[in-house]
Amino acid sequence: MVRLATLGEYQAAAGLLSGVPGVTKSELIAGLAADNPHLRGADVETIVSTIFDELTAALSRGARVELRGFGAFTVKRRDARTGRNPRTGEAVPVDEKSVPFFKAGKELRERVNGAKPDRPALPRPEP
Repeated sequence: MVRLATLGEYQAAAGLLSGVPGVTKSELIAGLAADNPHLRGADVETIVSTIFDELTAALSRGARVELRGFGAFTVKRRDARTGRNPRTGEAVPVDEKSVPFFKAGKELRERVNGAKPDRPALPRPEP
């Protein structure tokens, strides 16, 4: 059985709770390998790569990928439009394209919001 660490454990390991951003794929693999010593590191790498490859393949087919409690990945279509070259201001045609989109699930949103320290409300200007 593969042990999956909790979101909080990964956030702490990645330094997210201390303000240091990000977790890389290799850090994710190393963390899973450390949590599951009965699996070889190469096997963990294969598992993680296979999951990402399948997710990518499904999105490239236009399918929706839902991971309960985590979120849903979909593909959104952006119409062709006329953009602007920021340097010259010249009109530039931009082709239509598809972009990946992620919508966080309820459990992920609650955990992420629960991990944040309480912030005082911004003072409202008096009328």
